[in-house]
Amino acid sequence: MAELEIHTESEGAADPRGQKVGVLAAVLAVALAIVTIASHRAHTDAVLLKTEANDRWSFYQSKRIKLHSLELGEQLVTLLGAKNAETAKAIEDFRSDQARYEEDSKKVMKEAQEKEAEASRIEQRALRYDIGEGLLEIALVLSSLYFISRKMLFPVIGIVAGIAGALTAIAGFIR
Repeated sequence: MAELEIHTESEGAADPRGQKVGVLAAVLAVALAIVTIASHRAHTDAVLLKTEANDRWSFYQSKRIKLHSLELGEQLVTLLGAKNAETAKAIEDFRSDQARYEEDSKKVMKEAQEKEAEASRIEQRALRYDIGEGLLEIALVLSSLYFISRKMLFPVIGIVAGIAGALTAIAGFIR
């Protein structure tokens, strides 16, 4: 049976530039994967913190509604109730509960504001990752164009975009 041999033009003659550009593309792809994962995790964390902040604000609103109900109850007892020991005791109970709900609502409001501030900080981090991810994608595509055009201009621009993307993403890791 006859053997079939396929000969290529580059057989025996390696393209050292092509090998270097291939390694560059691989390094850019790994950096892109790392930044993409970090970006997705940051976005998830921001959504979770926003949800927690919204939950705290809902809890704050429920505390404020209870506080206003107690204020209304106190006013009704004061205006419509007979002046006796039971009325005085009810008013005292209303006021102590009001003080407790006022303190609780302030604490819950502070927690909600802290969650919002943390979510905002993480959203800024995610934005840096997104910009870094975009630049790394551009770098990978530009570097890969070398294999079509055999022009070193594309990998050079790819390196510049890759460095900019990496530095932007690192700024997200640091912050």
